[in-house]
Amino acid sequence: MQVTITAVGPDNRGLADPIVHYVTAVGANIHEIQMYDHDSERIFAMMLRMDWPDDLEPVDTLRERMRQIGQLKGLSIRTWSRDQRQHLPRIAICTTHRTEPAIAILEQIRDASLQAECSIMIGNRETCRPVAGRFGVPWENIGDERGNPDNDRMVELLDAYDVDYIVLARYMRVLPAATCWRFAGGRIINLHHGLLPSFPGFRPYEDAFSHRMLTYGATVHFIVPELDAGNQIIHQSTFTVPPGTPLAKIKSLGETEHEPACLTEGLRRVIDREVELHFHRVASTDRAK
Repeated sequence: MQVTITAVGPDNRGLADPIVHYVTAVGANIHEIQMYDHDSERIFAMMLRMDWPDDLEPVDTLRERMRQIGQLKGLSIRTWSRDQRQHLPRIAICTTHRTEPAIAILEQIRDASLQAECSIMIGNRETCRPVAGRFGVPWENIGDERGNPDNDRMVELLDAYDVDYIVLARYMRVLPAATCWRFAGGRIINLHHGLLPSFPGFRPYEDAFSHRMLTYGATVHFIVPELDAGNQIIHQSTFTVPPGTPLAKIKSLGETEHEPACLTEGLRRVIDREVELHFHRVASTDRAK
């Protein structure tokens, strides 16, 4: 059974040792381990992906042991396994202003094209609250009057709703590295409204237009801490416009039609477990068609 453990907390000596020693003593086969130690911020973070012998010890017991280690060492530890789930994967949709990506996801969940359930919608603005109400999904606004998010509140909500995947559906805020580490291992999926790596940033349509491009697109990628999107791309798609097409029309085509379709296909690949994130690279799985 594949299990991912993440640990985040104040930096200190010997934080990884009890975790690694425990899982190997039970008989786990570690496939990947990454650690982050930022001296200036005194933050420690770790992600461990392993094959867990659930016939020897249930994952729930492992989760409790990790909780105890976390209390002892002052670490926030999460033990997550898709293989253990008996229900559809639970997702959280995070939004700012654009409603189309969230609507596309929720429509496909409703129509059973996406085999998932949306546990919660989280926004740093109020714009998408009516979308949540329309589909009967709980809504939480974590933004202040300027849209600055309460990142600690976001983490609390993701834990409280027992979320498997976090979908940044045109959520126009950068997640802190600590949040990324807490849900590391391919659990955070982002829609970027441009083609990566050529057009990063917050204005990819404008940047591409200034280069007189005729081909535009969108990118769905995993979020990883401290790294730009590169080998984390899950899905990209493009659309082409005739010469002379105004920027406003290009953006309208991209935002209302192209981006939602790109996001739902990328999310489907993750939900159906066709791809996973291994060593910061998107890898095809044995489940891929």
